[in-house]
Amino acid sequence: MSEGVDDDHRVDDLIQPFQIDAPRLRGRLVRLGASVDAVLSRHDYPEPVARLLGETLALIAALAGALKFDGVFSLQTKGDGPIRMLVADITSDGAMRGYAAFDEATLQSALGGGPAQPAGAPLAAPVPRLLGSGHLAFTVDQGPDTERYQGIVELSGSTLADCVHHYFRQSEQLQAGIRVACARSPGPDGAPRWRAGALMLQRLPESEAPDETDDTADDDWRRSLLMMGSSTPAELIDPEITPDQLLFRLFHEDGVRVYRAHSVHAGCRCSRERVAQVLRAMPEEELAALQAEGEALVTCEFCNRQYRFDGETLAGFAQPGAGDR
Repeated sequence: MSEGVDDDHRVDDLIQPFQIDAPRLRGRLVRLGASVDAVLSRHDYPEPVARLLGETLALIAALAGALKFDGVFSLQTKGDGPIRMLVADITSDGAMRGYAAFDEATLQSALGGGPAQPAGAPLAAPVPRLLGSGHLAFTVDQGPDTERYQGIVELSGSTLADCVHHYFRQSEQLQAGIRVACARSPGPDGAPRWRAGALMLQRLPESEAPDETDDTADDDWRRSLLMMGSSTPAELIDPEITPDQLLFRLFHEDGVRVYRAHSVHAGCRCSRERVAQVLRAMPEEELAALQAEGEALVTCEFCNRQYRFDGETLAGFAQPGAGDR
């Protein structure tokens, strides 16, 4: 992940690594402000959809902070519910993007068929209610010359955090706990803006704390999870509470140390040339079907940017070896 949070007082758009002095415990606190608002505001998502996508962005930032990679880390859900797909990814330079695919009619039916929710409150049991049955996949892609790593687990639990916990339980290599939140709150100008946050604790391998007994390690782990669980969704996204203040409030009894934060930002990797490469690979009849009034308009699902190609350019794509003209 890229480093570059030079302002010690910055509270947003960062991954803050920390360590609890109780042995074998480390973690990351994620705060997303302008970055998550930029991603979510590019689409006219219904609030429950935007909230879930914002949580997904906070989750990938927290998980990516635990990895050493040079490329792209992504999280994707696929299910048979109203929200068919959630996709979010983050590069090793901290650029994040995401999008959601959903069916408006079945979404409204699902939202109308459950218990009444207070205005602006998170939806109860959003995974079974909105995502349905399916799977969650983590992918690390470090380029064409390396093998992609992928971990897949079924959607199990009421929330996205539950699904990630389920993945942790299936893995013998990682014990971790996570909390995540996403909501809109008034910005400096009073207009509502999306914010998201996540808090992740990770138990270090035994080899990094060889002198600690199993009973002591288990006690430290359970106590730290309880402290993490005392954090509220409002605290995770409150810009008035700095990362240092929140971590001290939760873990000061065991001692907590913070390290240099990693910056994150909204950033899409689409370009005209990337879209052209996709079009060049399409059969001629599919290229023809894309055209309307002699041109094709391609919209990036992530950032909503549009790319226009005239008929002459599309005809050139159908010729072997032709370039983007």
